[in-house]
Amino acid sequence: MTVKASQDDRPTLVLTGASRGIGHATVKRFSAAGWRVITCSRYAFSDKCPWPMGPEDHIQVDLSDPENLGFAVQEIRTRLEANGSRLNALVNNAGISPKGPEGERLNSLDTPMHEWRTVFQVNFFAPILLGRGLFKELKNAKGSVVNVTSIAGGRVHPFAGTAYATSKAALASLSREMATDFGPYGIRVNAIAPGEIDTSILSPGTEKLVDGIPLRRLGQPAEVADTIFYLCSDMSSYVTGSEIHINGGQHV
Repeated sequence: MTVKASQDDRPTLVLTGASRGIGHATVKRFSAAGWRVITCSRYAFSDKCPWPMGPEDHIQVDLSDPENLGFAVQEIRTRLEANGSRLNALVNNAGISPKGPEGERLNSLDTPMHEWRTVFQVNFFAPILLGRGLFKELKNAKGSVVNVTSIAGGRVHPFAGTAYATSKAALASLSREMATDFGPYGIRVNAIAPGEIDTSILSPGTEKLVDGIPLRRLGQPAEVADTIFYLCSDMSSYVTGSEIHINGGQHV
């Protein structure tokens, strides 16, 4: 069979939440390894993004809008045709954590119901909708799904609100369910649970938590990206249904 000139044989990653922090580091890690990275963000592509791909590999999508997400899935599938309709990895990294008027944590008594719905749409429903929508492409590549949960999903956190924490706990459970359901088709599904990572979106006062971390430091986005890369590579070919804690031992 003659391969079309436009065929792209690079392994391909679809990444949500690519606009900053862990997302930026993940794009750079996979790009350096020769992957094609299709980035998804609520923001338009910026020429300040520190990776070689441009707007042709970026999709602006509002994950809180199910209809918009549906259109984005179809656009991703179209763009994956250049890779033989194969998707090697899907990383659900996008997440939102609303705060109060003064930047305070929203607890279970004062979180507005519309905030609960928005948080769960972005943090929980979007990952399964993407996994289901791109199932054929993942199956074709015997690909990997990585869901980004949080240390807040397993313990009360001083800064992460209740809606965020419970959505991440639900995502951890969903990851196990997806591993069971997707596994027979050769698709691995895992989760990573970052702790205090040194990004621009850290809450004020986070530095005070360092003394409670056994390694006595914040994590770096590149360290999270390395773990994501491991879970999407052949090095973890028999790892599925796991949640890896990336928090310097804070969870213990």
